[in-house]
Amino acid sequence: MTSAASVEHVSATPALRRLYVIRFVFAAAWAALLLVSGSDLTTEAKLLLFVYPAFDVAAAVVDARSARAAGPIKGLYANMAASALAAVGIAVASTSDVANVLRVWGAWAIVSGLIQLLVGVARRPMGGQWAMILSGGISVLAGATFIRSATQDDPSLTTLAGYATLGGIFFLVSAIRLSRSTPRG
Repeated sequence: MTSAASVEHVSATPALRRLYVIRFVFAAAWAALLLVSGSDLTTEAKLLLFVYPAFDVAAAVVDARSARAAGPIKGLYANMAASALAAVGIAVASTSDVANVLRVWGAWAIVSGLIQLLVGVARRPMGGQWAMILSGGISVLAGATFIRSATQDDPSLTTLAGYATLGGIFFLVSAIRLSRSTPRG
């Protein structure tokens, strides 16, 4: 016998799977563009730095809308707020230097990582969430590393490309795992 909650999770799964694949593609493209733009705070780099958390807000909105069938997940709303604040904070920090950008990005990575971890735990009944849980934990550690690297003599933005790439890979793994855990028919 299937519970109403599991049926609702199954109905939200295809939308979540698509969103995870889109997030993977975005992260990979964003990382490549950041690497091409270099480690200086050029206009292109500033735009890319702002776009990443702004995209995270949009993705969380889509995620929250698709999750309504399975019940609201408050963590998604917290993620929207944290990412919106990060976009503004990064825009402001990018007017000064790379170190300040890394500090803001690091703080955002810690907060959003904790949120991602909690949302992944809440979604465990859907399946395919272990990668999101692991990604959230790694994001917390990466955030601390970004904050620490801001104190180095020559901090670099290129480390953010690796962070985005790894995060994108975790989204892709979750999309694949959701495919395998979703009952067919």
